[in-house]
Amino acid sequence: MTVTDARTWTAVCELARIPVAAGVAALLPGGEQVAVFRTEADDVYAIGNIDPIGGAAVLSRGIVGDADGVPVVASPLYKERFDLRTGECLDGDASVPTYPVRITEGVVHVGSV
Repeated sequence: MTVTDARTWTAVCELARIPVAAGVAALLPGGEQVAVFRTEADDVYAIGNIDPIGGAAVLSRGIVGDADGVPVVASPLYKERFDLRTGECLDGDASVPTYPVRITEGVVHVGSV
């Protein structure tokens, strides 16, 4: 039995175009807005771009950092920190969706269902 990947992979941009410790915004085919981040460790993560506290599409402009070993982005609105691996808010009960990321030939792709 062969298992197939039912995701749609969307090319976002070349990895080199995402500055270290920064993010970019992208729109997936289903209309989801995502924020794609590159950390100081050169890891790449994708989460929903909508700040669940303020409701604005701003997380891609947040401050990327580390909270006791956890890669995070701090919202530019109210400074809540979101775990880039899980989407959970470290400062409250909110969360954002996460998306799988792969890099193929230097291009960042984000997966969606």
